[in-house]
Amino acid sequence: MGWNMPRWKELPASLDQRVRQLIVQLRRLKDHSGLSLASLAAKTSYSRSSWERYFNGKQLPPRDAVEELARVCGAEPTRLLVLHEVAAEAWTDEPGADGAEEPAGTPVRDGSRRTILVLVTAVVVLSAALVVTLLTTRPWQDDDRKRPAGTGNTPAPFVFVQGRSRPCDVQREGGELRAGYSATHTSLMDLKTSGWEVLEAQCLLKHHGFDPGVTDGSYGERSKEAAKNFQKSRGLVVDGVVGPDTWGELRR
Repeated sequence: MGWNMPRWKELPASLDQRVRQLIVQLRRLKDHSGLSLASLAAKTSYSRSSWERYFNGKQLPPRDAVEELARVCGAEPTRLLVLHEVAAEAWTDEPGADGAEEPAGTPVRDGSRRTILVLVTAVVVLSAALVVTLLTTRPWQDDDRKRPAGTGNTPAPFVFVQGRSRPCDVQREGGELRAGYSATHTSLMDLKTSGWEVLEAQCLLKHHGFDPGVTDGSYGERSKEAAKNFQKSRGLVVDGVVGPDTWGELRR
């Protein structure tokens, strides 16, 4: 009594002989098991549509699929796995072949591996370029932090940033105190004044023990109050306006 053999579609003529040999053996194993495609899908990790593609030569079945087919059919998988290894070396995508519905955990095809590799490489290159840019420009540092005073260089434009406190490093140079932001001895400063000269005055006031608040280069009420207290301590006119006399004392 013979088996009820299904009418298989003819395999593509362009299919490599090594792949064809594997698929023929898989078809025979499936036929002798008496399992339908639906039953095979229910007993394995692969869908009915996937098995249909494998048996019709539209896609090379994964190694795991070959092992599972042998298991559910009660066959020894060793010979099939050898055929699969040979077929995998010869496999190329058939024209017009559509993608299979692979279960979770199925190995990624070579084309997908290449795409992932390209994307990962691009991310690594972009990340490296960003690191180099950050290390070169160092945006977290103040380029104007210690702008030399009295060198004749054109000063960088002052940009006020609300709440941004710039560092003060007051040192004695040429017999006078300097914070490095301005070498002025004459600039007049009162409320709402801003600039490098204000920042210089704030740092000098802070150095003498009179807190001007945030050293941000903007002359506000707290800076003016600190200037008044400083003027009072030095016997100057107490008006909170920083002028030549106050500068002279600040530089001492």
